[in-house]
Formats: sequence, C-alpha cells, structure tokens
Amino acid sequence: MENKEFTFKGFVMNGFLALLLLLAMYGWIVFSGVNGVALWSIPIVAVVSLVWLGGYMMLEPNEARAMLFFGKYCGTFYKNGFWWVNPFLTAKKVSLRARNLNAEPIKVNDKAGNPIMIGLVLVWRVKDVYKALFEIDSQTMASSKSSAGVVSASVARMNAFETFVSVQSDAALRQVAGGFNYDNNDSNDAEAITLRSGADEINELLVAKLNERLSIAGIEVTEARINYLAYAPEIAAVMLRRQQADAIISAREKIVEGAVSMVSMALDKLSAEEIVELDEEKKAAMVSNLLVVLCADESAQPVVNTGTLNH
Repeated sequence: MENKEFTFKGFVMNGFLALLLLLAMYGWIVFSGVNGVALWSIPIVAVVSLVWLGGYMMLEPNEARAMLFFGKYCGTFYKNGFWWVNPFLTAKKVSLRARNLNAEPIKVNDKAGNPIMIGLVLVWRVKDVYKALFEIDSQTMASSKSSAGVVSASVARMNAFETFVSVQSDAALRQVAGGFNYDNNDSNDAEAITLRSGADEINELLVAKLNERLSIAGIEVTEARINYLAYAPEIAAVMLRRQQADAIISAREKIVEGAVSMVSMALDKLSAEEIVELDEEKKAAMVSNLLVVLCADESAQPVVNTGTLNH
C-alpha cells in the first residue's frame, strides 16, 4: 500500500515568541484605548488576537499531530515543544507510545478439532499516523466514544485504535491456533510444533499475522505472546485423565526398563562370582520374582526358603 504520510512543512513559530506577539497586541489595544490613538485598529487587533489564540500547540515526546486545512491533509507534525502554527489548521493528536493489550481467553478449535481456551498479550503502537486516522473509520468510532461520556477526542481516538487491535488480534489468534495441535498426542510426528511445545515459533507467527492484519491501520505489533492455554471445560477432565494415563505408561516403561537391567545384572553377578548355580528353571523363577518385586506398586513380602536348591 502506498505510503501517504509525510512530515508537515508549513509555517511554524516558536510558541513563546508567538506569546510575546500576542501580548504586544493586547498592549496596543490598551495603549490605543487610553491615548485615543488609532481607535479604528482596536477591533481589528482584537479579532486578530482572538484568532491568534487558536494557533498554539504543544507536543510531548512520542506524540504527533495530523495537520488538516479544511479537510485537506497537510502532513504530520512531530516536533516536541511549544509551537504556533496557522490557526486555521486542525491538529488531530495521536499518541505514538507503546500500549499493552491483554486479550481475554477465547474458545477455539485446534488442528485436531479439540476445543481449547487460549489468550494472548501484545504490545502495539501507532506507526503511521495517516493510515491510523484516515484508512480506517477511527474518526466515527472516536466520535461515538467521546459523545457517550466525558472523554477527550484524543483519548477516544486511542480507544478506537485499541478496539480495532482487539478485534484483529482475536481473528489472528483464531487463525494461528487452528493451524496447530494443542499437543502431539494426536500426531504421528513427535517433533511437530504444538501450541504447548512451540512457544517461540507460535509467538513469532502470531506477531507476523497481527502485523499483516494491522498494517492497513498503520499499527505495529512489537511483541505478542500466548499467556493462557488450556483445554475447554467440557473436555478438560477427559484430557486430564488422558495425560495421567500417558504419564503412568511412561513411568511404567522406565520402571520395566530398569527392572530388566537390574535382573540381568544380578544374574551376571551370580554367575561371574559363582555364588550359586542355577538351572534354567531356577533362573526363570528368579527373574519372575525379581520383576514382581521391582515392578510392583506395593512392597513385597519376603518368604524365607529353608530348603535346598538341588532336587
């Protein structure tokens, strides 16, 4: 999209100098009235001084004003400080400071169709004043917000931008979340990126999607992160049991692997040190007993065999 924004090039005067000129006008009015000199100039100077008052403008750091002359865009003013410009210009104030948006968790379906709750937090700021004011209908939204209560036009304008960011962030989050599984339980590829495991990749993709959607409004997202992720309440209990079952299976695999290793080590040790000679039947019984003891959930009860190992 063509960049239509440019820096204001019109006449600008230091605000304090303009204030001295205004005081000079008031002094001339008083002097003329007292001394009866050029009385005809008093109404002219009075009107000029009243119009002159409309030209003062003050900008703080990270603020800008879009300058309009009877509806025509004349550029964006960025200079910080106290200034005086043509009083017939309209200056629309826009803040360029970074802002947070903590979006409430929404319900979406992941790639596998599972309903999940997901939320995000992002940092955004206005990058292009022209687009923010004139490419989207922020003026109408700001007017409705300011008329609904005692809210200044600039505050209502920024609230309108925040509403636009909120709606677009909802759409971008749904698009990103729908392209990935919640976890890799439903995927044959254990290395696949998921919403749980691929936080960095998901956040980078989310920033790209948000900037793509918000570029029309001249708004830039500098950071976006998923700050809430959970299964939807209707399937949360089932998925919790599933996760518990997966954890139990994984733990059992570790236990069995360790038990087999210990039994093999015990048999090798008995054979190497010739502590006792075991035939295949006795080895099988010993392996069975050791596996039961090592893999059991409860402590085994010892049984003392006072017989002989030989028939």
